Amino acid sequence: MEEYLDCWLRGDDDDDDGALDVDAKRRRTRCKTKAPNQAKSDGFYNLLRELVEKGVPVHGAGMQAHFNAGGVKHQRPPTPSMVKRQIRRIGELGLRVNISEMDVRVSKLPQGGGGVDADDREDVRELAQTEIYRDILTAALSEPSFDGIWLWGFTDRHTWVKNFYYDDAPLIFNEDYERKASYHGVEAALRTLFPGSGSRDEVSPPCEFLEVDYDEKGNEWGHNWMMPEPEEVENGENDTTKEGKPDWLQP
Repeated sequence: MEEYLDCWLRGDDDDDDGALDVDAKRRRTRCKTKAPNQAKSDGFYNLLRELVEKGVPVHGAGMQAHFNAGGVKHQRPPTPSMVKRQIRRIGELGLRVNISEMDVRVSKLPQGGGGVDADDREDVRELAQTEIYRDILTAALSEPSFDGIWLWGFTDRHTWVKNFYYDDAPLIFNEDYERKASYHGVEAALRTLFPGSGSRDEVSPPCEFLEVDYDEKGNEWGHNWMMPEPEEVENGENDTTKEGKPDWLQP
């Protein structure tokens, strides 16, 4: 893979058809956004580092962020601080970083009130989706090397998730093209770029989990909606998240 990327990114100067004659700064290498201590993220980072050390003209990295709010084990969403650290260390290679695809699936969460500290009147799916969009984007925007985000669609009426996974509502506009709570979560994140800016809409406070995964009360990020890890059995038959099994084949 490294040799292939090396060849492709360098291009072929002797190729007269110009098929590879594109601006190198527009080339991106993509990988799912994960915590820096996970194998896939480490592999992605190490690949980029090796390419940079060899002088290969790669100028940026795009991280996919198709999150499952109800995921457990390897499907559990990364915390904001994990995303921040991954962006930071890629940025320290001299690369620009973006979130190239983002949506947040919520149908695996129960409907109704959230955890013990949550308001029972608040839908836990709405809460989770809003916090993930708001806090992950806030963490990303706090890093100087971060340069953009692309949502993978804008309305729940038209989303790839329904065809590829299952019925869900992963975007920031509902099927009637109305703003959801997660829209205001994205708005709150963007407003962290302009401290003190006002808003006609009530938005959530800025993320407090930029460097740590616990708040001042000791609550873990996402404690109001994060699903508990399943109990293990001796033969591990209930572990459907082992490496090598694609997430779309997992329950």
